[in-house]
Amino acid sequence: MIKKAVALLIIIGGIYWSFLALLPQNISSLDEVNQNFSTQRALVHLKEISKKPHFLGSDVHLDVRNYIETQLQKLGLETQIQEAYSIRDWGNLAKPKNIVARIKGRENGKALLLLTHYDSNPHSSIGASDAGSGVVTILEGVRAFLSKNEMPKNDIIILISDAEELGLNGADIFVNHHEWAKNVGLVLNFEARGSGGPSIMLVETNQGNAGLIEGFVKANPQYPVGNSLFYSIYKMLPNDTDLTRFREDADIDGFNFAFVDDHFDYHTAMDTYERLDIKTLEHQGSYLMPMLKYFSEANLSALKSNEDFVYFNVPVLKMVKYPFSWIIPMVILAFIVFIGLLIYGGRARVFKRADVGKGFFAFVVSLIVSAVVGLYAWPALKFIYPQYGEILQGFSCNGHTYIAAFTCLSLAICFFVYSKTHKPGNAASLLIAPLFFWLGISVAVAFVLEGASFLTVPLFFGLLSLFILIRKRKPSIISHAILALPVLLLLANFVQMFPVGLGLKMMVSSMVLVVLIFGLLIPVFSTFKHKKRWSYGFLLATVCFLISAHVNSGFSPENPKPNSLCYILDADENKAVWATYDNVLDTWTIPFLGEHPMAATTIKDYTIASKYGTSFTYATEAPVKSLKAPQMVIGHDTIIGEFRHVELCITPQRKANRIEVFSDSTNVFNAAKLNGVAIRDNEKIGLVFNKRKTNRLFSYYISDEDPLDIQLVLPKEQKTTFVIYETSFNLLEDEGFDVPKRADDMIPKPFVLNDAVILKKSITIE
Repeated sequence: MIKKAVALLIIIGGIYWSFLALLPQNISSLDEVNQNFSTQRALVHLKEISKKPHFLGSDVHLDVRNYIETQLQKLGLETQIQEAYSIRDWGNLAKPKNIVARIKGRENGKALLLLTHYDSNPHSSIGASDAGSGVVTILEGVRAFLSKNEMPKNDIIILISDAEELGLNGADIFVNHHEWAKNVGLVLNFEARGSGGPSIMLVETNQGNAGLIEGFVKANPQYPVGNSLFYSIYKMLPNDTDLTRFREDADIDGFNFAFVDDHFDYHTAMDTYERLDIKTLEHQGSYLMPMLKYFSEANLSALKSNEDFVYFNVPVLKMVKYPFSWIIPMVILAFIVFIGLLIYGGRARVFKRADVGKGFFAFVVSLIVSAVVGLYAWPALKFIYPQYGEILQGFSCNGHTYIAAFTCLSLAICFFVYSKTHKPGNAASLLIAPLFFWLGISVAVAFVLEGASFLTVPLFFGLLSLFILIRKRKPSIISHAILALPVLLLLANFVQMFPVGLGLKMMVSSMVLVVLIFGLLIPVFSTFKHKKRWSYGFLLATVCFLISAHVNSGFSPENPKPNSLCYILDADENKAVWATYDNVLDTWTIPFLGEHPMAATTIKDYTIASKYGTSFTYATEAPVKSLKAPQMVIGHDTIIGEFRHVELCITPQRKANRIEVFSDSTNVFNAAKLNGVAIRDNEKIGLVFNKRKTNRLFSYYISDEDPLDIQLVLPKEQKTTFVIYETSFNLLEDEGFDVPKRADDMIPKPFVLNDAVILKKSITIE
């Protein structure tokens, strides 16, 4: 009994340690020596720049830019503001204003660039974490670095970019137009996709990652978090950062340092100074200082490599790495060892066919049941709690409780199924099935997802457990618990990270992973005689967590409901509607949309979709308000050969923030310039805007009250109609609409056009 208790404590301790090692536990104070990073000093800056939303074109945006520029100047740096129009893959035209400075190095090699952005996401995000945290990390890190009064070997360029949230526009103009860009050898980018949790290191490179990972290991940050699987997943997701522009446009490598926990705050009015986890900010600083020290002195021209490393973090060892060339030999070795152990155990008559069969049955049933439950967990929760559908990022404030609940449920399933297999001394037979599946996974990732090949490492420890079980009929349960530590230290935190980073729809990954980990713990758990009791205990824990989640499933000031309301005036037909993106209306939206609103069928084709594919759901007739329509003037209009060259100038007559331009997707455009920027998406075949699947051409985010100048080349016979949606984000401030403020338990819905006064007007070029 004592040995079982010790083994259980080792397992629990391993799980706890896997999480504890991810973040610093002590916060640097205001009294920290000048040469060191101080989180408390960084927070002083954050409080100043995260008071209100500061998206491009807003009044507060200018205040934040001035504050950052002043702080850099106080450090003795000469700053410059780089501005130019930009439009890239997202189809958003903007005029970013980057803040740029440089610390001169003593040699003329490649420069190290520190990168983050200072704009918040339109229109309601406060932007404390995304990416105010990055701004203050760099401000405090540079201050600490300069206080040493040591000239670095390499130039250090500081780029606080603008319009990252709109389409990486600030990074675009720096990479493609700033004279310093051609000398950049490495980028350190600080980002956020939540308001807490560990900061994950992600490599950005077009070549192999070996040089970067070797440099990262030599820099020796105290709390490294990252692995080659995360970057493989990151590359599959539509989550570009400014660093993407450096990699794609200029083949400049870099590191992203981004945290993703508390995902429910992402791009919302809850992304505030108060909700940022200060341990997370400490973690960002713990990355920057050693990286700055090492790479400011390193040969940045030597980082390029054609070789890739598999890499992963574990406590004590920090970052473990080995070349891709080891992947296949390791899998072959694991296969040989597995077959050898099967032969060895068979000759020693340790394995019983019936028990091996029971082991496969138990493991497969546990895996399938957990996978099915995990797959339908989030859809079922959204059915039971329709309000969760309003959380577009797919992670509710009680999301961690759901992760705990379904983790316990997966364990309950495993213990219940394996309770049917208990027999003294059959652990070796039961372990064959998990090892077979782990071997299959190792083979699959070796050919399909090489970055995940570190999953072979726990397999070897599982094979060692099998060897011990064959050699000793009654081995020490404590030794097997110790051999289980690698899988726990490496993968236990993944159970939480996947649904946190990718949304609760990924609960299936957590539940499947729990079964896979449980499989390697068979040498320990097989000795537990009363598995049904453990199953009932975990089932009870599941119920308790679900009750807790239910109690916290409603909305409150700490957990507010996202909702939306827009006013749309059709100036062509002199009609207006109230419109929403919400599926569940509430006390704030019902007075405008009614108890039984009509579906928004007539405006779906012109919906400004979010990254999650959201469109207007309901629309109700609204009173027609007197709004000044934008002035739309057709200027230059000439036919040359088979083409018509035309210029259209759109000038808002009110305080507008954004202009959306639509035209039927069948229309052909041979060339286009927007405020002097040429569209280049498919100019090789003489067409632009031809890759779109909807009627949307582009969006223009207005700053400095600049008009929108459109120059087009069209087929001369084509009749082209443009539908213009001019938007201002002042629905609640405009006294002409009498829209009350939201209740304390509500916030503007992120990722969609919201709190907007929208004027629709069309113009046709015959």
